[in-house]
Amino acid sequence: MMTLPEITIRPAQSYVYVPFTVTMRQMQRPASEGFPLLFDYIARHGLTPIGAPFYNYRRINMAETLDVEAGIAVDHSGPETDSVKVGTLPAGRFMGLTWHGHPDALETVTGMLIGWSELTRQPFDRHSEGKDDFFACRLEIYESDPAEVPDMQDWVTTLAFRLAD
Repeated sequence: MMTLPEITIRPAQSYVYVPFTVTMRQMQRPASEGFPLLFDYIARHGLTPIGAPFYNYRRINMAETLDVEAGIAVDHSGPETDSVKVGTLPAGRFMGLTWHGHPDALETVTGMLIGWSELTRQPFDRHSEGKDDFFACRLEIYESDPAEVPDMQDWVTTLAFRLAD
């Protein structure tokens, strides 16, 4: 089940992240390697998460590789380490929707959000260089905690893509 796309205004937000360059077949790496590093970092530095963990897709080339950040918004940033980076998610207008179901369908759900953006002539804050698409902020927010919701069919994921000014 999916909600209709909607526009929201998001404030700038501090976040911590682990960057990855992966192929589509390696998309589990940011979750299996990145999120544990982030949870440990947050605990060691006494930070408070503000919301659920997410992927932030910075560069996409579906045929080759993607630059993706495994991230978590926090109340304030801590020191950068070799593995964990700090940044600020940009403020602005975001187009998004919520998906209730297995994450395997997210590629199709994302395609529907992109189609809605094109249909309504509300472009995302992005640019292309050759086969690469670069995004100011393209979030896939994992609202469900797998420890609390073990059945992936019941997971909730929010997509939120920054719109061009």
